[in-house]
Amino acid sequence: MKMKTKELTLVSLFAALMVVGAYVSIPTPWVPLTFQPFFCCFAGVLLGSRLGALSQIVYILIGLCGVPVFQGGKAGPSVIVSTTFGYLIGFVISAYVIGQITETRKASIKNLSLGVLIGLAIIYIFGVAYLYVIVNFYIAKPMSIIKAIQAGFIPFIIKDLVLSGIVVTASYKIIPALNKAGLRIIKN
Repeated sequence: MKMKTKELTLVSLFAALMVVGAYVSIPTPWVPLTFQPFFCCFAGVLLGSRLGALSQIVYILIGLCGVPVFQGGKAGPSVIVSTTFGYLIGFVISAYVIGQITETRKASIKNLSLGVLIGLAIIYIFGVAYLYVIVNFYIAKPMSIIKAIQAGFIPFIIKDLVLSGIVVTASYKIIPALNKAGLRIIKN
């Protein structure tokens, strides 16, 4: 895959924003409240499916190589068996799906909202499912799917819905300006 300098810069920028989103977090007894879904959604909307997903992959690979970029300074391959790794997988798929939806439709509030809400659902589906599997089968501590939802979804959804609204509103204003200036990679 041959990439232009502008594309490499944007992918790197959004990978770096994911690090910021990981470090700006609110600790809770379960999964920490981070701002990663916020930046993941922006990556999908502004970079499109291919580059948005790539920015998330770059972020994950940097962390798996040992650079402490994940929430709480975590890093390395051991993160794969942590209760939060499913959210990281969800970020890649979410950015891709958001990009697919928003790059193929007019940048309206309705279409942006649709993309971001589906992307947010993807993050939570992967995150909660992975949390359930890791706790039950790796940590070997019984946890029902209801408990997994209570631990990995309920405490965080309001914050993420509010931040998703900010993503949609800001993107609705930013996209026409980027298109007019010729700075947006994807056109719609």
